[in-house]
Amino acid sequence: MLKPLTLAAALLLAGNAFAAPVSYKIDPNHTNVVAGWTHFGFSHPAANFGQVDGTIVYDADHVGQSSVNVTIPLTGLDTGVPDLDEHLRSSDFFDAEKYPTITFASTKTEAAGDNKLRVFGDLTVHGVTRPVVLDVTLNKSGVHPLGKREAIGFDANTTIRRSEFGVGKFVPNVSDDITIRITTEAMVPKADAAK
Repeated sequence: MLKPLTLAAALLLAGNAFAAPVSYKIDPNHTNVVAGWTHFGFSHPAANFGQVDGTIVYDADHVGQSSVNVTIPLTGLDTGVPDLDEHLRSSDFFDAEKYPTITFASTKTEAAGDNKLRVFGDLTVHGVTRPVVLDVTLNKSGVHPLGKREAIGFDANTTIRRSEFGVGKFVPNVSDDITIRITTEAMVPKADAAK
């Protein structure tokens, strides 16, 4: 009787071990953070924020244990118009010399349907931290065919008001509401990189 109980306990522990949260490193080469706005009602420009660095912890069985921490350097800002890039980095907008990064740190994650999540967190822009909510879709998880390691991919979106972060130049002619669209791949770090 003792052996079956011991075996059952071992299997239960093994199952719990596999269900543990997995930590993934964001791949900046397959991550886009795109901000869009309205310019005097005539056009809808966008800026891509590259060079994203961060970690995603995902627990498929206990979504509430999942988290994300991201840093976005403003050196990676790219609108495709160099003069606009410099203007956005200037003190009129991001003041990148004083505030060189944007950060996001999750505070809560909850399920929102099949492959859907809501990620609550603190976004810091221009030295101002405010709560935001990301509507997230899990695209895929599994072994990445190129990296040969466990990987995960998400899309997310939200809308913020830039004036709430002290970046209110030209509002309302240049829209206060900024839409943010994110797509990302993240991979379990190589064993030697984790040391």
